[in-house]
Amino acid sequence: MSESQRYPFLDADPAQPGISLMPLIPVTLARGGRELAATGLLDTGAAMSVMPYSVGEQLGFVWEQQRTAIVLSGNLARVPARGIIVQATVAGFSPVRLAFAWTQNDSVRLILGQANFFMEFDVCFHRARQIVEIQPKTEP
Repeated sequence: MSESQRYPFLDADPAQPGISLMPLIPVTLARGGRELAATGLLDTGAAMSVMPYSVGEQLGFVWEQQRTAIVLSGNLARVPARGIIVQATVAGFSPVRLAFAWTQNDSVRLILGQANFFMEFDVCFHRARQIVEIQPKTEP
């Protein structure tokens, strides 16, 4: 069984310290020999993980070559998205394959959602203590 890693909630808006605390975690994304350090928002309410356009470009994706259209909802309902898969590493855990809705928009942050971040990791939020704890899934 892997040990868990703890991360503090971070200010999403440094201009308002303490008010905009969110569960933001460091993640390394990789594809085809390219690696990118990023910060992802853990979002249990997001049905799927979402990636901003520039992050996908930095990983070498070409929009016109992606054929799997994804329909998003909520405030991203009008934003075109394509399905992509990347390798992701959180802390010192083994890399996992994560599926993302790659959006044609850069105003969205990197979101780690139900499909499939929360299928690969157990996450425990301790909001009152401003800590999030992450552990790779364990087989029953």
